[in-house]
Amino acid sequence: MPVVPIRRALLSVTDKRRLTKLAAVLREKNVQIISTGGTANALREAGFEVLEVANMTGYPEIFGGRVKTLHPKVHGGLLMRRDNPEDRDDAGAHSIPPIDLVVSNLYEFERASEDPARTEADTIEAIDVGGPAMIRAAAKNHAHVAVVTDTGQYDAVAAEIREHGGLTDETRRRLAAEAFALTADYDRRIADWFTREKLPAGADTASVEAAGRFPERMTVALRLRQSLRYGENPHQRAAFYQLEGEEGRGVAACTQLHGKQLSFNNLIDADIALALPFEFERPAVAILKHTTPSGIGIADTLSEAEAKARACDPVSAFGGIIGMNRRCDRETAEQIANAFTEVVIAPGFDDDALARLKKKKNLRLLVAPEAAAEPFGFDFRRVGGGMLVQDRDAGFPELAEWRIVTERKPEHGELEDLRFAWIACKYVKSNAVCFAREGATLGMGAGQMSRVDSVRLAHWKAEQAELELTGSALASDAFFPFPDGLLAAADAGARAVVQPGGSVRDQEVIDAANERGVAMILTGRRHFRHA
Repeated sequence: MPVVPIRRALLSVTDKRRLTKLAAVLREKNVQIISTGGTANALREAGFEVLEVANMTGYPEIFGGRVKTLHPKVHGGLLMRRDNPEDRDDAGAHSIPPIDLVVSNLYEFERASEDPARTEADTIEAIDVGGPAMIRAAAKNHAHVAVVTDTGQYDAVAAEIREHGGLTDETRRRLAAEAFALTADYDRRIADWFTREKLPAGADTASVEAAGRFPERMTVALRLRQSLRYGENPHQRAAFYQLEGEEGRGVAACTQLHGKQLSFNNLIDADIALALPFEFERPAVAILKHTTPSGIGIADTLSEAEAKARACDPVSAFGGIIGMNRRCDRETAEQIANAFTEVVIAPGFDDDALARLKKKKNLRLLVAPEAAAEPFGFDFRRVGGGMLVQDRDAGFPELAEWRIVTERKPEHGELEDLRFAWIACKYVKSNAVCFAREGATLGMGAGQMSRVDSVRLAHWKAEQAELELTGSALASDAFFPFPDGLLAAADAGARAVVQPGGSVRDQEVIDAANERGVAMILTGRRHFRHA
């Protein structure tokens, strides 16, 4: 495969880690090194001979360093086509030497934009102009020039230069693709910052916020994390990408300690299993099947919470995905190991718990960093020909403002049950209802076309698990459109109900609750989980 030799390289980086190792290979191959500012100083201190860009161009850095590489001798050296006679004539006439390699990474704009100590003017100064211009010029002319934009590329590039004295067409093209992806993502992050920054004086807050949060154009940058064996079904190809800008968040931030490779479906379930338990302050465990919890439990100990979650639906728990909000201890691990489980995701594992679970050869064990479960970013849903974008359904502010609307008021224990059921119900596929008592789900109805059928399904599930619903609390993720759902819950044994309200028949439902002696709370906010 053809190799373009490298005789002259321009190095200008923000991240100077490992740069000297790459520079050493360039020196070994007698490559002239051109550099700017801090990069030039770092290379000189390490013993390298460096030609300053200002000396090459004959023009000093100006405007406090804002203009350094924006010069025809730099961009001409990058953009000239070596096989074009007119380009060669222009280069000769203007004394423009060709540049064969650019190594550049960009000002850390995102870090600057998130620093509360920085003013808006300081943040704007962190927008790199010269770097993206050089990267794009080199990438455009990748037939003759190589561009390196990430420290993770250094080893492979250095090895190829050491062996061949240059880089192959295939390598230069791959590096160009990665370079354009980098600059596209960099511009996206800057555009996002400008979009969400200060409102103009006198602007209508609601309209500007709406326009600002959902701009006319939105770029989503994804980085391949791993290829998957297959998708939802074996005949579908699949891969797992991480959304750039959301590093350290969600299931993509988790580390796998043990077990076979995660599947497409495992990852979808694990994403919910990570978030759900952290909605509770007490030790909590959730068991997921097909994106819906089969059981949720909270208790003073993790093992007790796991037992409560499993008791809700032990049949469906078979082959489930388990999430928890505390380090997994030996007792909890022992309970999990006694049943077939696909995935366990936790903030950590005690040594003896890890040793016990690792005896299950295929069991996937995931560790979630502290911030992974925190709500973040937008929620994206793919539809044919487009993308739906919404805020994440985060938090439960309505718990501080819910209204008791019935003659009978919930007792203290019932209030705790209602709170637990309401939070749990958010994660059940709509139409969703959830029976609960004393920190345990007792029966859940999910995905039914009518809400009354969801109540009946939840009742039946509780009967199958031999769980008593008398005196239980019930949560409904959206309003009861008719009294029938409320009456079915009361017939099953519920003594307290929480639901958003908002139906034109709310009063009929309240009247039915009063007739049956059921306490009812309206939250004014729903948590529909449609997909």
